[in-house]
Amino acid sequence: MVQFSYRWVIVAAGGVLGCVAIGSMFSLPVFLLTMSKETGWSVTGISTAMTIGFLAMAFAAMIGGGLSDRFGPRVVVLTGSVILAASLALASRATSLIAFQLLFGLVVGGATAAVLIPMMASVAGWFETQRSLALSLVSAGMGMAPMTMAPLAAWLLTMHDWRASMLIIACVAAVIMIPTALLVRRPPQLEAGAGAFAGDDPQPDMTVREAVRSPQFLVLLAANFFCCATHSGPIFHTVSYAITCGIPMVAAVSIYSVEGFAGMFGRIAFGIMGDRFGAQRVLVLGLLAQAFGVLCYVFASQLGQFYSVAAVVGFIYAGVMPLYAVIVRDNFPLRMMGTIIGGTAMAGSLGMSLGPLVGGLLYDRFDSYAYLYIASWGMGLAAFLIAMTFRPFPRREAMAAA
Repeated sequence: MVQFSYRWVIVAAGGVLGCVAIGSMFSLPVFLLTMSKETGWSVTGISTAMTIGFLAMAFAAMIGGGLSDRFGPRVVVLTGSVILAASLALASRATSLIAFQLLFGLVVGGATAAVLIPMMASVAGWFETQRSLALSLVSAGMGMAPMTMAPLAAWLLTMHDWRASMLIIACVAAVIMIPTALLVRRPPQLEAGAGAFAGDDPQPDMTVREAVRSPQFLVLLAANFFCCATHSGPIFHTVSYAITCGIPMVAAVSIYSVEGFAGMFGRIAFGIMGDRFGAQRVLVLGLLAQAFGVLCYVFASQLGQFYSVAAVVGFIYAGVMPLYAVIVRDNFPLRMMGTIIGGTAMAGSLGMSLGPLVGGLLYDRFDSYAYLYIASWGMGLAAFLIAMTFRPFPRREAMAAA
């Protein structure tokens, strides 16, 4: 009974940690123009720190997940929390652009991955039932970041310069994240020892080498890559597209708020549907819906139309993302959750970095954003078709009966 109740403490901890970690990293756009004016650094140069952060998250995801499998999630999450807060504080004191890019981009990005991946893996291991809902609630916590940390950063800028404001953000991150990280525990099966609950663990004899070479893992990598590439371009460029349609900037920026708000409901709805109908089935249908959702931006030109499409797209793409971790837990041994979830997260981060670049190239070439959404539709269909090929590992009961 204690284990049953404590698993929801793990969910709450994951939501809080994800919110503060993601929110701290995504406070940079709030500081962007003020930083440029006060330092003389270019907007492009400061923005590059975010690109470096995405790449750092990608390559740190599998490493952080592997360390979590070996040493337990608490050690890795606590270390990531300390490093994230410290690197934010050091970035606020940076005297050169390159130092800021390395501290905020490379170190903060890597530390963020060290927090998020072990938490997703830990939550996946704590739940045998309601797993989709639990992971979706953690994801919903992360989705709260734009509505909490970003407004905090904006409010701080009304009273302080960017350096003091970022230093305060670092202190807030330390005060919240470090104590919360101490609440994290290994799933009960792993605490009980390697052999405990082995009968309930999928593929208990599988090695990490076999897992990362399996068709199931490769399909999840490819599906997540194309899934994130599908929505990253529209997320990044839609405000600019709305402005080219004659919508004022302030109103255009509000499209993001609509998308994020809808995503909160999408995470919970997809989590409930994943538990009821199966995570793989809901993921496949969600990927198909996402493909046609982003295509609808081609036909939007008025603010109300943008709001409608943003609400649908935000609902879908936010909802499908936690389902990858559910499928991983259903098919791979618990002892390697961090490594496998980290691998799929790495593919997703790389996909996120592709969309903005492709969108920019297409706009520069054709002087139109329509081709971005058509290309995103194509990548969305690719994600759907790839996910359709996923075949779960045979259950041992079925193999024994055969």
